[in-house]
Amino acid sequence: MDFPARKMKSIYSTPNPVADEWIDRFVQHLTADRDCSEHTVRNYTRTLHEFHRWHERERRAAPDWPRLERDDFRAYLRFLGRNLLSRAATQLRFSALRTFYKFLARRGAVENTPIKNMPMPKLEKRVPRFLTVQQMVDLLNAPAKASAGAEGKRPRGRPVEPSVAERDVAILETIYSCGLRISELCGLRVGDIDFSGQQVRVRGKGRRERVVPIGETALRSIERYWQLLPRPPRPSEPVFLRSCESAYPVPARTLQARLKKHLAAAGLDPQLTPHKLRHSYATHLLDAGADLRSVQELLGHARLGTTQVYTHVTTERLKKAYEQAHPRAL
Repeated sequence: MDFPARKMKSIYSTPNPVADEWIDRFVQHLTADRDCSEHTVRNYTRTLHEFHRWHERERRAAPDWPRLERDDFRAYLRFLGRNLLSRAATQLRFSALRTFYKFLARRGAVENTPIKNMPMPKLEKRVPRFLTVQQMVDLLNAPAKASAGAEGKRPRGRPVEPSVAERDVAILETIYSCGLRISELCGLRVGDIDFSGQQVRVRGKGRRERVVPIGETALRSIERYWQLLPRPPRPSEPVFLRSCESAYPVPARTLQARLKKHLAAAGLDPQLTPHKLRHSYATHLLDAGADLRSVQELLGHARLGTTQVYTHVTTERLKKAYEQAHPRAL
């Protein structure tokens, strides 16, 4: 989950977290019991702290969670709207609040959830951004070009270690080959890869596991990366390391920063996120004739409706091609 809110951040976010026993217990529950990703825990915590500060400012007191009423959350919803927060970000905040109240209910702190079935602003229909096949090829080639330099010239700036360049190639190839979320990629372990069967075991959202195919190109790139490490990685260790001397997985922020550099080197928009590579994976599969149910399973979507957004992408492209090519289209 991601909560873009620059204006609200300037008003309510402070370096010091709020003191709230229920929030602390909830965060511990997310980490210890549900084994949520660092990204999810951080954003759920941010949402609850943000609401806490709003309540202190508007109600002159810290929120007494069991005593809050529906009108309190309606007021918060109006506040989010006045601050021009996107509908998606608003829904994500209330999703975190609903999960928090489910936790309170299971602990016997509340009987009813005040935001249950609370009407939310409808999401804007947005078509996922994706790269074309050629753009994807250019991006996959960018790390090797950056390492070698243009036309054999020494690349500008600080030299990139060969292991880092090969790691970047392997990461991009794996994301595109398997359609992984960034959290799934960072959580991959060596033992999750079946080289002979060309399969990868992926731990997705909600602890759901799935097995997805992985192409030979991605497997070879991973092997080349491992050959540059001081020793072969053990089955329990991360596939992609922070550095060749580290035992920790590459952080999501490092991956995002490296991607920006490679996008710029390939002449593409550096603001594209790793998730756009997942969009590209799904779109290219559907363009090539894959059925929607198969793509749903490959992406690890719990609902088919989540996958159907990609059919809109491919349908729009077909309509444009038809209008441009058919003599009686217009």
